[in-house]
Amino acid sequence: MPKRGKNYKEAAKLVDRATFYEVPEAFELLLQTSKAKFDETVEVHIKLGVDGRHADQQVRGAIVLPHGTGKTKRVLVFAKGEKEKEALAAGAEYAGGQELADKIKNENWFEFDVVVATPDMMGTVGKLGKILGPKGLMPNPKSGTVTMDLEKAIAEIKAGKVEYRLDKTNIIHCPVGKVSFGKEKLQENFQALMEAIVKAKPAAAKGQYLRSVTIAATMGPGVKLNPLKITN
Repeated sequence: MPKRGKNYKEAAKLVDRATFYEVPEAFELLLQTSKAKFDETVEVHIKLGVDGRHADQQVRGAIVLPHGTGKTKRVLVFAKGEKEKEALAAGAEYAGGQELADKIKNENWFEFDVVVATPDMMGTVGKLGKILGPKGLMPNPKSGTVTMDLEKAIAEIKAGKVEYRLDKTNIIHCPVGKVSFGKEKLQENFQALMEAIVKAKPAAAKGQYLRSVTIAATMGPGVKLNPLKITN
């Protein structure tokens, strides 16, 4: 177990680990227990009643949060010709082809947060699968990052689009903003994300879909929510 600081221990006393809080109360508690000297990121951790090892039980998608994430994302676009120019004009930090792939592969270069690609560049990008995949950076049509409409994709990413996907333990980890957003904006972002995840429920999923939902600030304790009362 990592050693916890004094602030964390004081904050943890305010949270009853055996209680499943209602949404408004949970966010109030989260803000009360945020003691760090920087603007902490607020994350949601959602355990789903699915088995991600089966293709028909995968849960993956993306949503533009109503109030963004509070973080400006750097976008790299794999495109060529006019599409490369379009990407840069739309606000991408980097755009290009094989030269960018070589830079990532040979120089361990990762000065970007999101990768977008036009479909015709996926042959080049596919070769970077073992490098980009583990970092969650591989472009995917389901999350809107493999597309010919680069202007729209970049605009959505810059506006606060987040991708959600299962990890190996069938949990989704996703940011919903910063502590400085305040209770209302965080709640609205949270509800938008939860609605998207509920809509993405696979037909093959059986039993209770939302198994557990926890919110936490970067340095704060987790606050459990009642999964049965989050969405109708």
